[in-house]
Amino acid sequence: MLPTLSVTELIERIPELKAGKQLLLTGTIYTARDAAHARLADLMQRGEPLPFPLKNSIIYYCGPTPAKPGDAIGSCGPTTSSRMDPYTPLMLSAGVKAVIGKGPRSQAVKDALAQYQALYLAATGGVAALMARTVRKADVVAFADLGPEAVFRLEVVEFPVLVACDTYGNDVYNR
Repeated sequence: MLPTLSVTELIERIPELKAGKQLLLTGTIYTARDAAHARLADLMQRGEPLPFPLKNSIIYYCGPTPAKPGDAIGSCGPTTSSRMDPYTPLMLSAGVKAVIGKGPRSQAVKDALAQYQALYLAATGGVAALMARTVRKADVVAFADLGPEAVFRLEVVEFPVLVACDTYGNDVYNR
């Protein structure tokens, strides 16, 4: 049985969570893909307020599909993380404590994870409908005009992830 950690517990335990550790995450996470990252970076570079707090947050690289009646969200699988590599060090410097996606990361991202004591968590691709079952609530919090690439605040329960890159430079994609 996998351990279930709240977002707060995950953040508190970052130093002890090593690459390869599987867990279930419960709490608030935010979605953001390429377009949302570009807008957040622009706001940060101009010193303007952000539409949601980055400090101690978790960003999931996901563009969910519309919810069917009675569901909190449609399919919500991870997207390829390397597309966010140009923005990730900036997001981590602003206090993001974990990012969730799929696939390998650049050395610059792995260096930033170590520098800012953060994690890269992998979610399983190809099971977007199953991932949606862990979402209890989904609300757009920024950039609604981007449609599925808007930033959503998700309330998840037992969302399955794998620590793919830890703060010590360990990387499950480079073993």
